[in-house]
Amino acid sequence: MKTSITGLIFDIMRFSTRDGPGIRTTVFLKGCPLACWWCHNPESQRSAKELIVRPNLCIECLACLDACPEGAISLSEPGMSTDAQKCTLCATCLEACVSDARQIVGRELSVEQVMAEIGKDIPFYDESGGGVTFSGGEPLLQAEFLAELLRACKAEDLHTVVDTSGFVPWSVFEALRQDVDLFLYDLKALDDEAHRRYTGVSNQRILENLRQLCALGQAVRVRVPLIPGLNDSLADLRRLADFIADLPARPQVELLPYHPSGVEKYRRLGRPYLLEDLQPPTDAYLPEISRQLDVLRAAK
Repeated sequence: MKTSITGLIFDIMRFSTRDGPGIRTTVFLKGCPLACWWCHNPESQRSAKELIVRPNLCIECLACLDACPEGAISLSEPGMSTDAQKCTLCATCLEACVSDARQIVGRELSVEQVMAEIGKDIPFYDESGGGVTFSGGEPLLQAEFLAELLRACKAEDLHTVVDTSGFVPWSVFEALRQDVDLFLYDLKALDDEAHRRYTGVSNQRILENLRQLCALGQAVRVRVPLIPGLNDSLADLRRLADFIADLPARPQVELLPYHPSGVEKYRRLGRPYLLEDLQPPTDAYLPEISRQLDVLRAAK
């Protein structure tokens, strides 16, 4: 299958076991309409290439400062800094950096290039019942590119999963859902005001798209990130149980405990992390929240 369409990818993870059934290759597409406070892949949010700097690797040799043709790099009391307004992502500083502290996130790849990476793992899919997962960011933002990738996977008889926030027009789902074996559908908060505050967008389109997918019999697994103090109260769980009960089909619900793995990534991008003081939950947290949700759902 030959096509000239390309997409912006920020990572391809092989041998993943957390993004659908079996052993999978997870392809991460760059760009997301949400800006969740707890996002553990902040490098996925912007729909463009961007520079990240690992301060722990920087030895302040000043090679990047001398090499930058735009004068975007400077040395101050906190350390090396890059002016994003001046930086053109020319990669000259990357070539000069002897400690590999600087990296540009985002690669423009063709469908054929992505499929070549996926093809390396086909034997593992066959053994484990796995396949390919398209994640992000929000993979549905690159709808045309994603549709071509899904068709290419189906041509190879590969199991396909799309991990989505659901915040796209329904027409995007309609155009490619026939080539998706399973949607991993993220619900951040059922209260619209809270959803707007913590993600930057309303949840109304998200909830309506999920209703339509379920009404059409699409395979869906709902995934809920649990953020202590933000969306894990009894009232939050009750809203979740009520919503799931009212769907045309009741999808499986997977609860995902908060983890602060994104903190360091925000530092590398030079952005503030709004939940830096939030501690990860104890081992007893997830079983207790799961028990509470099970009780509420059983009552429906």
